[in-house]
Amino acid sequence: MTRRLGMVVFLAVTACGLLAGAVLHLAGAGAAGDLLWAAVTCVALVPAAGWVVSALRGGRLGVDAIAVLALAGALAVREYLAGALIGVMLATGRALEDYASRRARRDLTALYERAPHSARRYRDGVAGLVEVEQVRPGDLLLIPHGETVPVDGVIAKEPALLDESALTGESVPVKRATGESARSGVVNAGPAFDLWASRSAAESTYAGVVRLARQAEADSAPVVRLADRFAVWFLPLTLLLAGAAWLLSGQPVRAVAVLVVATPCPLLLAAPAAIASGLSRTARHGVVVKGGAALERLGQARTLIVDKTGTLTAGRPQVVDVVAAPGARADDVLRWAAAVDQMSSHVLAAAIVEAARTHRAELPRPTEVLERPGTGTEGVVEGRRIAVGKATTSPVVDSAGSPGWERTQRARAALDGAITVWVTVDGETAGVILLRDAVRADAARTLRRLRTAGIERVIMLTGDRAEVAESVGTVLGVDRVLAEQSPEAKVRAVRQETAKAVSVMVGDGINDAPALAAADVGVAMGARGSAASTQAADVVLTTDRLDRLADAMDVARRSRRIAVQSASAGMALSLLAMAVAAAGALPPASGALLQEVIDVAVILNALRALRPARGTRTVVDAGTESLLRRFKMEHSSLRPPLELIRETADELAGTSPTEALGRLREVHTFLTERLLPHERAEERRLYPAMGRVLGGPEATMTMSRAHAEIERLVRRLGRHLALAEDGGVRPEQLDDLCACLYGLHAVLLLHFDQEEEAYFSLASL
Repeated sequence: MTRRLGMVVFLAVTACGLLAGAVLHLAGAGAAGDLLWAAVTCVALVPAAGWVVSALRGGRLGVDAIAVLALAGALAVREYLAGALIGVMLATGRALEDYASRRARRDLTALYERAPHSARRYRDGVAGLVEVEQVRPGDLLLIPHGETVPVDGVIAKEPALLDESALTGESVPVKRATGESARSGVVNAGPAFDLWASRSAAESTYAGVVRLARQAEADSAPVVRLADRFAVWFLPLTLLLAGAAWLLSGQPVRAVAVLVVATPCPLLLAAPAAIASGLSRTARHGVVVKGGAALERLGQARTLIVDKTGTLTAGRPQVVDVVAAPGARADDVLRWAAAVDQMSSHVLAAAIVEAARTHRAELPRPTEVLERPGTGTEGVVEGRRIAVGKATTSPVVDSAGSPGWERTQRARAALDGAITVWVTVDGETAGVILLRDAVRADAARTLRRLRTAGIERVIMLTGDRAEVAESVGTVLGVDRVLAEQSPEAKVRAVRQETAKAVSVMVGDGINDAPALAAADVGVAMGARGSAASTQAADVVLTTDRLDRLADAMDVARRSRRIAVQSASAGMALSLLAMAVAAAGALPPASGALLQEVIDVAVILNALRALRPARGTRTVVDAGTESLLRRFKMEHSSLRPPLELIRETADELAGTSPTEALGRLREVHTFLTERLLPHERAEERRLYPAMGRVLGGPEATMTMSRAHAEIERLVRRLGRHLALAEDGGVRPEQLDDLCACLYGLHAVLLLHFDQEEEAYFSLASL
């Protein structure tokens, strides 16, 4: 505040002195006016000399020395108007630089100002205000409407509607159910709710974000420090040109004119403003960059190294398939397993329960629940004893007496890199649930955006098995996969890549921390990542979304481009003006006015980095985003029943004609009453909107072709049903029916994946 007040006073004194001198000249009191302008020059000389002394104490001789020489020269040759103009120019430049920095840091400053200072803690059933530092894990807190969540915790009773924009950058409130986590720094956008504190304030999410933001302000980028190195050659060049002009013309006023137009250097003003603006923009995207140096390196990156688990994948197991044993139904297998697992805290149990709820299954309450660590959970559900976990029963045998079905499922799980959870009913195997760490929906699009932004090489670095890593790498199109890597091997691989090009390493686990520190730019998935990776990283994504990295790289490249552009243009104009002044065509006073215009122009240009820009992100209007959300939710409910299609094909040959007809009718009803209306609504409403977003109807042509194929296969299935109405499914129909069902299942799975990657990933979460 004192520094800002001093700048205001400096600007006011010099500007008022300049204007007052002009008024005196107009009034015919030229001598008094000159005296006042000389006084303004002397006033400006004092702080300018102080800046030079301060730089010398730091072992530098900056371009402020040119300002001192220009002011002293103006006094020596009695160019008092030029001296006063230089004084105003210095004051204006410093004020503009300060404003630009404050304007650019506004979003970071907002992080500090909105940090919670108090909490409403329950004592004897009554909520009372306490300092946030007094909150301890296990305390029950009241979070009223509109207040900021003070510490990380778990929602105790009623569901909460939270505005998480301070951490994620998304303006749409998110609904969190009872038992879900809530992070400090988010705002209660709904009714009051209770929260069990899980961390103290100092250990909570928002405190970590604030610490990272303070680090972001403490550093300066190489492009900013370049201004100091610039003075090494610019200062001698200016003195040489000024001396030559004086020597060749015999007119010291030319030397002063050269010094005037060289003061101050636009690079000193443009680069800090642009880089600070870039830090501000990344903060709005939910990305904290630890300083200008990291932002500048991010803008130069050519190689991207990514960890797999938790970075390219969700980082938690998800149910990918439920396979029923012969004679059982997949829906029943999942419902029984979830009924028992809803009493377990195991991560696989949580995934199974979540999948059952996605299926909208009604979960009965189990009794006699017993959880055996390392084995699984069992209990009684609807009078049957259900066991969920590792296989403990004799394998189900096929007609030849071999455990074919179970062996098939184990082989499939091994190929897919999936985890198997076996479900038994009264001691007999009923089915198996396959779980896998699924690829993020936005991963492929984010990698394409990063390539568009300038990344030339993408490497996946993981400690996972080679077959699993290769599978993910193939889907995402990475250039190289390095699997089964220890933390030491990861560091070696990162160092090899940094020796070739500026490299970015993205990770989230404790084992990623050394590799993050070894990279030119380390990026941590901070929302669920480890504290070690967050501390080792240069960039932290405060939300669990990989596409924020692409946003940050867009900002980094644009900020650096604007900084270099502004500085280069300003330097070129200054050098041109110096040449004109040396030739005697630009008097000191006119040169001072010209330099003022140059300085203001480069600062205003640098502030363009504050404005949002499209970059590599596809801009989606509100109406289209609403449609994307709607159809994405419909996908969630339609995807599980797709397995009914494959199950029917699997069992077709082994069932009676009448039973096969019943199964086919069930599949056909699902397809005609639920799936086809969804696909037709997409074709009618979503695809035209996406065509406008993506630049034309050709962008949705392949998706429309998939819709046509789905319609064709469903009609073919309907004709088979019509043929089978008299007496059931005929033997001659079986081959074509199986081909139709398997083909329909494959097309639908691929089509759903393509839509989720190409379209639904554009919707904000």
